[in-house]
Amino acid sequence: MYIDLHNHTILCRHAEGSMREYIEKAIEKGMDIFGFSEHAPMNFDEEYRLSFDEMQLYESGVRELAQEYEESIDIRLGYEVDWLPGYMDERVLNADVDYLIGSVHFIEGWGFDNPEFIGRYESEDIDELWRKYFAEIEKMVGSGLFDIVAHFDLIKVFRFLPQADIPGYAEASLDAIAAREMVLELNAAGLRKPIGELYPSIELLKMAYERDIPITFASDAHSPEQVGFAMREVVEAAKSVGYSQLCAFKNRKMEAYSL
Repeated sequence: MYIDLHNHTILCRHAEGSMREYIEKAIEKGMDIFGFSEHAPMNFDEEYRLSFDEMQLYESGVRELAQEYEESIDIRLGYEVDWLPGYMDERVLNADVDYLIGSVHFIEGWGFDNPEFIGRYESEDIDELWRKYFAEIEKMVGSGLFDIVAHFDLIKVFRFLPQADIPGYAEASLDAIAAREMVLELNAAGLRKPIGELYPSIELLKMAYERDIPITFASDAHSPEQVGFAMREVVEAAKSVGYSQLCAFKNRKMEAYSL
């Protein structure tokens, strides 16, 4: 079973290719379930996300293509929602979709994974940044708003690593994910970034497995060519720590499939 639930469209303003091209590539790669999860609109950092006026266009576009391709592939509809208290919108949180992915891309308003703002790392306490990042992950999980946790250790993206033990930062967040019975995505995008490894790392994935946290797979594609990226490595990583199942969502309900 090949599942890929975290993928973007040209509507986010920093991706390329039509939705049809993504689907055709997913079929070519042998995907069974493929999900679009566009960056949800909010009145913050608007140049990197869907606008509220485009929500209907996005949702209807995915649904129409899902119907057109239903004999070839199972298409799912979702949003990736930034955890930003005060900016998240009920129009997104209550949208009629299959799943919501929660992600942390900002620490105190700073887009820490955006190459445009990488210079700020030089003036930051890296260990304190890691503490703040996982504190936000824990708050996001505790909100109960989301189904899937995106790129769990994204803070490592540019290889600014802490001196302290990394599992120590992540442990409470993983406990919270387990308590909420949420799903953790195994995201291949880290292999395309300076860190050069999956999100989460194998070390943290082992900790997730020990807590019986379900997983799903994610290309985090921003172009059709990235659909199914490094899927073999993703599957092998999951199996290497003991996983035999992966998950998808339909109408906000989790489904489990044999890996």
